[in-house]
Amino acid sequence: MILGIGTDLCNIERIEGTLERFGDRFLQRVFTEREQRKAESRPRAVAATYAKRWAAKEACSKALGTGLRMGIAWKDMAVSNLRTGQPVMHVTGWAKDRLDAMTPPGHEAIIHVTLTDDHPWAQAFVVIEARPIADGASGA
Repeated sequence: MILGIGTDLCNIERIEGTLERFGDRFLQRVFTEREQRKAESRPRAVAATYAKRWAAKEACSKALGTGLRMGIAWKDMAVSNLRTGQPVMHVTGWAKDRLDAMTPPGHEAIIHVTLTDDHPWAQAFVVIEARPIADGASGA
């Protein structure tokens, strides 16, 4: 069953300008160390990488039904990639509490995320699924 859907479109040039204007202050407020390492490992696509992750955080907050309010913090949502390149959303703090509260008993929450960019745009789409837990195993 689908618990939430969110999408966001982000202008890469806007993120570029924010990086130039606020630099580390912006990065430390919004992105985890792991997200920063990923972006900095892509010298020709730093701003696009940050823009996709910004969009993913916005989309996730919408899928959680809150937007970026009600105590959710930027770093409560973080994107990493599997070895295959597939993006994965991790939630902690208030975002995790919200996810747990919206997940029905006997189900585990799975966050699906997809990212894309085509300069000057970056886009993210997030779907939160509640999947029944098989054979009484614990989940989410």
